[in-house]
Amino acid sequence: MRATALAGLALCAAGLSACTTPRTTLSEDFGRALHEDLLAQIADPDATPVGPPPPSDGARAALAQERYRTGKVIKPTPATASKIGVVAAPTAGPTP
Repeated sequence: MRATALAGLALCAAGLSACTTPRTTLSEDFGRALHEDLLAQIADPDATPVGPPPPSDGARAALAQERYRTGKVIKPTPATASKIGVVAAPTAGPTP
């Protein structure tokens, strides 16, 4: 009985495997989305700045370097979604 069941199962598996066709080639646009995403993330090496360079302040840069050297770096305050652009509502006074 067990041999007959295994033979039937093997026959079914062989029959079902004939229903699939092997895919030997990929679509011609395979990988196109990945390629487009990579191109969108790559900076243009030939980009030229437009307008004057941004202003810089040597004194402020020197102060920042000194704070870094002495270990007294001013840490930025973390921004959270609940704090950005939130204006505190006026509080109501005590009710009589």
